Amino acid sequence: MGSSSREERSEIAFFDVETTGHGQRIALLEFGAILVCPRKLVELDSYSTLVRPADLSLISTLFPRCNGITPDAILAAPTFLQISDRVYDLLHGRIWAGHNIKRFDCARIRKAFAEIGKPAPEPKDTMDSLILLTNNFGKRARDMKMATLATYFGLGEQTHRSLDDVRMNLEVLKHCATVLFLESSLCITAQEVEPNTAQRNPFDMGQLSDEMEESYEMSSAVAVSDGRSDLAGFLEPDEVLTSSISASFVPFRGSQRIQLFHEAILRLCCSHLKVHFGISTKYLDNAGRPKLNFVVNAPDSLCKVLDACDGIAQKFSSDSGSSSEWRPVVVIRENGFVNYPTVKLNIPNTISGDNPYGTEMYQKDSGSMQKLVFSKYDPAELEPLFAPGTFVDAFFSVDLYDYQQNAGIRLVAKKLIIHSN
Repeated sequence: MGSSSREERSEIAFFDVETTGHGQRIALLEFGAILVCPRKLVELDSYSTLVRPADLSLISTLFPRCNGITPDAILAAPTFLQISDRVYDLLHGRIWAGHNIKRFDCARIRKAFAEIGKPAPEPKDTMDSLILLTNNFGKRARDMKMATLATYFGLGEQTHRSLDDVRMNLEVLKHCATVLFLESSLCITAQEVEPNTAQRNPFDMGQLSDEMEESYEMSSAVAVSDGRSDLAGFLEPDEVLTSSISASFVPFRGSQRIQLFHEAILRLCCSHLKVHFGISTKYLDNAGRPKLNFVVNAPDSLCKVLDACDGIAQKFSSDSGSSSEWRPVVVIRENGFVNYPTVKLNIPNTISGDNPYGTEMYQKDSGSMQKLVFSKYDPAELEPLFAPGTFVDAFFSVDLYDYQQNAGIRLVAKKLIIHSN
């Protein structure tokens, strides 16, 4: 297809890259793309090629991969500089589409152009099928890998070759659209019985994202009334079957984050945890306020669950294309200390609202329980409440972070019941 102006480029460019290396030393091994008519969803043009990286040391130890990419094939391939004009013409001014491209493929393309000193192509818009399908099919194919989605729709095995993967991506989206169309038709039939029910466009991804984010925030909150908590959804460690823990992307503040599930969102509760180290104010948040946390002794049952969570989350993060360094420090262990292992519970700060802390806190004394109300942000006010040796009942979420090339798990306290000594 010949070049055209950006305004005329209505085709959707599905693309995918295969890479080698890790951290800051990642090199492209393959680029593949198809141009798709947005009206008929048919393939109009295609292009794929292996790519020889500038740093040949990245492929010197490359073993023959199951997808057929071998060191000899890479050595015989053109450099990215040699294919850059073709890649630019395919991508620039078109809608970019692919699976997890916002987080992985787009960054790899821009970096490749930067390395050869050429301006990178810019999209008219970007459609990440990982985000779209997470919004619609999270409960059907929870880990949202392309291989899992292909199996769900009976499309065969993923080859992990760029051109095959983008074609499979298109077929997955076609099947998804068909299911949504059928479900929307059934929804319309139900609305004929209940005419007051508001009709929703099932293809409005923005609306779906907003609703799922709201649902996520609501499910992460702890309902509290007069010191009595709604414990639905909080599991004791002994109730968790580690083989049933899974990870998936969920919408979060206009983007997405990795969330752990155990049927529903995984949240834990533990009673009578002993404070080992009191309130810490070592690190600061973006507003310059200390990030608050304290350390408690962890029972073996909790350690078992958190170790499983750490392994599952780390693998999902890596498989999703994150290049961040994983920090597996959920359970803190030091040989020779009788009070270990321990875990760190975080007390989040709030930006607005009456409560300066994002954790509900109660004090229990002789069978009665009183909600603690704080008028201002003052870590010194919390220090005597969480003195070493104090016992707490903790209700917390298992949250994943990926920030400034560091990733891992943090335990965020939703509700704390502090036992008076």
